[in-house]
Amino acid sequence: QVQLVESGGGLVQAGGSLRLSCAASGIIVSVDAMGWYRQAPGKQRELVAAITSGGSTNYADSVKGRFTISRGNTQTTVYLQMNNLKPEDTAVYYCNADIWTLTGRATDYWGQGTQVTVSS
Repeated sequence: QVQLVESGGGLVQAGGSLRLSCAASGIIVSVDAMGWYRQAPGKQRELVAAITSGGSTNYADSVKGRFTISRGNTQTTVYLQMNNLKPEDTAVYYCNADIWTLTGRATDYWGQGTQVTVSS
């Protein structure tokens, strides 16, 4: 059973920083793209940042220059460094990964979500 487990959310004042972590566990052959999404109350889930297995990154316009996505050496972990946080960054953040297992196909997995709250 493959799982994505997130950590690092919390409450921070505007202008502060947080670092989110997500680790994939289980019987994993390889991991393709990994990413972070967020969902604020009353809004649709949106892509925040993504990174391929080759290290190419993609960011939402609203976080460019403030957030940095990276992967660990084992390629099964992904991080999101969030700097200069704003109240509009408040949301539940979800980790996402495209994971190959022994089934011989890739499956999209989601973490349980971690709350990020930015006070003004």
